Amino acid sequence: MSKPVIAMYDYHVWANQTLINRLKEVPRELYTQEMKSVFPTIATTLAHIHLVDIVWLEILKGMDMKESMTASFPLMEQLDAKSLEEMETSYQEVAEKYRAFIRTLDDLDHTIVLDNPYTTVRDTSYAEILLQIVTHANYHRGNISAMLRQAGYASTMTDYALYWYAKE
Repeated sequence: MSKPVIAMYDYHVWANQTLINRLKEVPRELYTQEMKSVFPTIATTLAHIHLVDIVWLEILKGMDMKESMTASFPLMEQLDAKSLEEMETSYQEVAEKYRAFIRTLDDLDHTIVLDNPYTTVRDTSYAEILLQIVTHANYHRGNISAMLRQAGYASTMTDYALYWYAKE
């Protein structure tokens, strides 16, 4: 099994928690305050990251991508309505499901057929999907950092290199 890919997933969990911890330090109303950004609120951005994690987990477990998206997207409204603490708990629960799934794998380079409704069909490895999850969330954690700065608050560093030292 590819330890760097698992380390990247662990980094993803750490980075999400680090950002959530920072969000607990700013005024509560900022979480749902409307802003001009990729998503209208920090809550919606965090919910989107989480929803995509849920979608990919179902795909990893064997569900068709379109089916996973169709089944999961109605959750967006529920996730968006969660408090930061509820979202934190939900993130932790999904992370544990990922870790349990990863423990069942013998080979992260094993490929599955991914029928992406936005592009085409391709063979995709478990490792590639895990890296997609991490890079997708990095992009949106950056959106949240920008939203914090737009509101006059500092963000927090979630660089992978910082994770190396945080986990020691």
